[in-house]
Amino acid sequence: MKLLREPLFHFLLLGTLVFGIYSLLSRSSTDKPGEIVVTRGKIENLTVGFTRTWQRPPTNEELQGLVRDYIREEAAYREALAMGLDRDDTIVRGRLRQKLEFITDNVTARREPSEADLQAFLQAHAQDFQTEPRFSFTQVYLNPQAHGQRLAEDAARLIQELRTKGAAADLNALGDPFLLESHFEDLPFSEIKKLFGDQFADGLSALQPGQWAGPVHSGFGAHVVLVRKRADGRLPALSDVREEVKREWAHAQRTEAIDRFYRTLLQRYSIRIDSLPEKKIAEAR
Repeated sequence: MKLLREPLFHFLLLGTLVFGIYSLLSRSSTDKPGEIVVTRGKIENLTVGFTRTWQRPPTNEELQGLVRDYIREEAAYREALAMGLDRDDTIVRGRLRQKLEFITDNVTARREPSEADLQAFLQAHAQDFQTEPRFSFTQVYLNPQAHGQRLAEDAARLIQELRTKGAAADLNALGDPFLLESHFEDLPFSEIKKLFGDQFADGLSALQPGQWAGPVHSGFGAHVVLVRKRADGRLPALSDVREEVKREWAHAQRTEAIDRFYRTLLQRYSIRIDSLPEKKIAEAR
């Protein structure tokens, strides 16, 4: 049968087996419903757990307390199950789901990715690893309130003066007072957006380097800008981002394995989702 050859069928079967083994090991060595057996192995586990936590073995009195707490926990656990207290409990349900997905994650054999795997992943997710554009630029600020309707005209006049004077232009004597500096070196696009806003960053991206232009508007007002240098974003070499790519590749593998697991698991169920009556929907709005 095709199902028997399906790897995920084996995966589900193995997961069920692991749960069964865990259930057997987590219980006492007896199946008698009214008996709690504290085995030598359980006492050793309690001792090891205490030692790891407190960096010393428990005293006899402390060990007796650990055994007493275990007996109470086991009795409470059994009674809670008998009373159905585990049903419809979001915390219990969530914890059980976590344990199932944990077993799913560990049962799934995750091989080490090859160079070809990592390179293909890098190319397929280039937008996640691509470096941002960086700009070196100079700006002269124009306060819209000070220039009013003359803002565009004054900006054009300022641009002409800056182009004429070139490096001899005294930027401190031009434009209006501004709280940020005039020169910025190798600034990432995201940092420009934080400082000046999206509108300015987008306007800066549209300028050709080497020539004064503007006005470019920001949340502060208007700016005449000289882009001195621009480095476009690029996809780095795999050798430069190998560990990051490997980490994201592994995460994608785990996510894909969980998705496949649930797709296979849900084939065993008939799913029905009841919708609210239209009247109830209207009342909820």
